[in-house]
Amino acid sequence: MITIQHLSKKFGKLHVLDDVSLTLEGGQCIALIGPNGSGKTTLIKAILGMIVPQSGNITFKGKDIAHEWRYRNQIGYMPQMGRYPENMTIGQVLNMMKDIRKMPESALDNHLFIAFGLDGMLDKRMRTLSGGTRQKVSACLAFMFNPEVLILDEPTAGLDPLSTELLKDKIRAEKQQDKLIVITSHVLSDLDDLVTEVIYMQDGKPLFHKSLQALKAETGADRLSKAIAQVMATHELMEGTL
Repeated sequence: MITIQHLSKKFGKLHVLDDVSLTLEGGQCIALIGPNGSGKTTLIKAILGMIVPQSGNITFKGKDIAHEWRYRNQIGYMPQMGRYPENMTIGQVLNMMKDIRKMPESALDNHLFIAFGLDGMLDKRMRTLSGGTRQKVSACLAFMFNPEVLILDEPTAGLDPLSTELLKDKIRAEKQQDKLIVITSHVLSDLDDLVTEVIYMQDGKPLFHKSLQALKAETGADRLSKAIAQVMATHELMEGTL
């Protein structure tokens, strides 16, 4: 569904993405993880068309995204920190996005909107919301327009346990519809029962991209966090012997 070929991006002298090539397919829930500064956010911004790489290309369903913006209608993006007009109400923000996207009301996915109880908070202004409620608004907007691809950046940050489980159930349901879901998170325990594949970024490039099942089999670990810790310990040991 999304193919990334030899993607490179520099900010000044800093090489943020270094010849990245990846293939992301529908029906997968992919964990995009790695330390701060590893290139995760820049890679996401490149997929969203928010930055232009120095070299390489990205295709969405076989079409190059360069100079083409319509593909973004098929991507639902949940940022780590949603920024909205502070004086607008939740209802006004939702209506603004509906006006922009121009999708028939009957085609909208309001599952999270109802599950999170936002239908009873439409008059609350964005400046009064807690971080968790802002996350709920962001989640609703990411899923509302029934996209083929979902990119979720630290989606459970600030959510209470019940809301976290509601969101995880929704992610599982979307994966069953053959959608591509990419999740970045530092809370690896949130990903264990969701993801099917893992991409680990380091120094601007993927250190590996493999199925969670294969990763656990190779490391003998029963949890993603343990598997990653073992891989990184081995990698650092090998680096130290070079």
